[in-house]
Amino acid sequence: MTATTTTITHILNSAIESIKTVIPTGVEIQKPTLYNTHSIQSSLSVLIGMTGQIQGQLVIGGTSNLFAQISELMYGMTLEGDMLESFTCELGNMIAGHLVTYASKREMTMDITPPTLLIGEASMKGFQKAILVPVTIAEKGTLHVIVTLHD
Repeated sequence: MTATTTTITHILNSAIESIKTVIPTGVEIQKPTLYNTHSIQSSLSVLIGMTGQIQGQLVIGGTSNLFAQISELMYGMTLEGDMLESFTCELGNMIAGHLVTYASKREMTMDITPPTLLIGEASMKGFQKAILVPVTIAEKGTLHVIVTLHD
């Protein structure tokens, strides 16, 4: 399937619904913008591939402190070290899993790959279109959600 405007809109809406489902409170979605750079500037990110009818990636980036605060929101405890890295991957997995569920309601057949943890700045290449959706977590910080699509 070609990455049409309708496809992109459905994927973005599915990602937004997913984030609001997974993160329990204080989520404010900012205006999506085209993502024209090939560099991820977050100190901690998780990348999950999207396969099937829709090809691309979901990247969720932020600071270690922000992911630790999200862990506290979700589980009542602040994680650090290996546990924080594992949580970051699992958070990405939960969001991507829900994204696929919401996309299937829009008659898109998709699957996801296991999460890949990115520490520090990373480069991404090989995508046709990418959209950045800043997601502000009340009084915690901003996650940078990037959806890339391939033809």
